[in-house]
Amino acid sequence: MAVLEGAVVYSNLLVLLAIGLTITYITTGVPNFAQGSMAIFGSFVSLSLWLLFNIHPYYSLPVSFILGGGLGIAIYILVLKPMIKKEAMVVTLMIATLAVDLILLGVLGAYSDTLAELTGKGTKKFIFTPLDFKLAGLDAILVVSSAVIVFILFALFLLLYKTKFGIALRASMENPALAEIMGVNVEHTRLFSWFLSGSLAAVAGSLLPFRQEIVPATGAIIIVSIFAASIVGGLGSIYGALAGGYIIGMSESLITFYLSKAVGPSVLLYSKVVSLLVLIIALIVSPKGIAGLEIWRKRTWRRSTSS
Repeated sequence: MAVLEGAVVYSNLLVLLAIGLTITYITTGVPNFAQGSMAIFGSFVSLSLWLLFNIHPYYSLPVSFILGGGLGIAIYILVLKPMIKKEAMVVTLMIATLAVDLILLGVLGAYSDTLAELTGKGTKKFIFTPLDFKLAGLDAILVVSSAVIVFILFALFLLLYKTKFGIALRASMENPALAEIMGVNVEHTRLFSWFLSGSLAAVAGSLLPFRQEIVPATGAIIIVSIFAASIVGGLGSIYGALAGGYIIGMSESLITFYLSKAVGPSVLLYSKVVSLLVLIIALIVSPKGIAGLEIWRKRTWRRSTSS
């Protein structure tokens, strides 16, 4: 039971990260390699609030959401927007996000040293599981992460299908050039998408220490699972990111666990291999991911037109 709960928690967080990656890819065409480190930024926000102000990580989620959104906007405005204006190639933009990832890694490492000096506690490696508690007989992280997923998905549905800005956002996702001709401010939609991506990453990162130990370089490790989830679902589909997140999250957690029982705990070091194998199998079946399957496209189209 505990293993299944852990798998669900990890999958919930992976869904948040995959949706954020997918949204920025759809609006700007950039595969964001800094998504993992943006999540660890959220982890350090919660750690800082806990150590400095004794604010429980669950209560720090709104702060992580806002600061993570600010980080996403900063990355877009300072790094990507000038390059997009100069018509940089997608490969160039992708490498730029990789550079941002390395910068964030260095900044987080330096900040962890500073935080350790301020608090007198070890911050290079930390975990929040001792801070968790029970809700209705379940670990609170399971309840909280599931509630966050439900809230985010409901809010996204209302935004995308029930507001004028949501219609503009969907239009800019599907055809930016045509949307701009029709009067949509594509720049505003890009800014919002990066804000949302950073916010979702930071929230996921704030909850991630309840499941695993965090170090500044953790983002470089989980980016494999994030990309696998987005690609398996279909890199151009938010619905696909939702499905891909659960497929990769559950597969990585459960398959690795049962392999460790049969082979030994050393196999846990290679959990990301499971994600890559699932990714390869999924792409062989459907090169465009789950969103590329005919039955999925028909259902998504019907849902969109009925809205």
